[in-house]
Amino acid sequence: MGSLESDKTVTGYAARDSSGHLSPYTYTLRNKGPEDVIVRVIYCGICHSDLVQMHNEMGMSNYPMVPGHEVVGVVTEIGSEVKKFKVGEHVGVGCIVGSCRSCSNCNGSMEQYCSKRIWTYNDVNHDGTPTQGGFASSMVVDQMFVVRIPENLPLEQAAPLLCAGVTVYSPMKHFGMTEPGKKCGILGLGGVGHMGVKIAKAFGLHVTVISSSDKKKEEALEVLGADAYLVSKDAEKMQEAAESLDYIMDTIPVAHPLEPYLALLKTNGKLVMLGVVPEPLHFVTPLLILGRRSIAGSFIGSMEETQETLDFCAEKKVSSMIEVVGLDYINTAMERLVKNDVRYRFVVDVAASNLDK
Repeated sequence: MGSLESDKTVTGYAARDSSGHLSPYTYTLRNKGPEDVIVRVIYCGICHSDLVQMHNEMGMSNYPMVPGHEVVGVVTEIGSEVKKFKVGEHVGVGCIVGSCRSCSNCNGSMEQYCSKRIWTYNDVNHDGTPTQGGFASSMVVDQMFVVRIPENLPLEQAAPLLCAGVTVYSPMKHFGMTEPGKKCGILGLGGVGHMGVKIAKAFGLHVTVISSSDKKKEEALEVLGADAYLVSKDAEKMQEAAESLDYIMDTIPVAHPLEPYLALLKTNGKLVMLGVVPEPLHFVTPLLILGRRSIAGSFIGSMEETQETLDFCAEKKVSSMIEVVGLDYINTAMERLVKNDVRYRFVVDVAASNLDK
């Protein structure tokens, strides 16, 4: 490993304990290696999984923790062996910053499924230093886990694509949800769900948003472009929609019944789980076996798919609905996210906060 001429000290916003309260925290970046890129952070999206980690809901959190894994910035330094990027280029960093590079998943360009993957924050680098995320002024990242932001994609718009966007793009490509006219349900209309609607429409799918109330109906149909809206508590409408969908993308990150949604699938239909739910979900098997339906899971996407997502959204002019906030508002933003009070993704303007001043 190479090293910096001197230790680089940066400031971020960190949680100190499971209360999740974020406050300024100064720390030292790991040494820059020959294949590393130093990124000055400009924007960073807020994901529901940030809340999970900050509040130690999975029982695996380490503090101090600087969250943030939808990171967009500019390259300020590169290692001696970096070939992919140049100083001054706009780049992105998603959910992982390392893997073993030798297992079947890594060799198959599926780094996100490597058992030794390194999370962007709340993990440990190969050199033993803790990883810290994008609610900070700068990051050091291996070039393999950095993607290029297309020139015609606004930087603040790119941030949600690095997690929410690729989380829906990857399973759509993998499970063949790209045939125009096929019917796709989007269960849950939050940060991931709204990207699901937009990307599914860009692939030419007929999109039905499924939600527990009609409060987002007008937005789903008139703003996001969904073709239909189904209220899951309306038993009559749910019955009318039975066996009508080819796919359902389940983005709900909390416990919920599966039976009502499995009944919406056609024969051979697929329910793809995308939300991180830390407790068991239940269903009765006849709903699967009497329609040869399947339940599958998908986790973010590979580095190749992450770059594809950015390029696809830039080409198709797919944009996310965001609310840009400053770091001084971040705790309020987290409180609002808990209440689902955001349309549909917070993006933090990190650069405007002048953390290192």
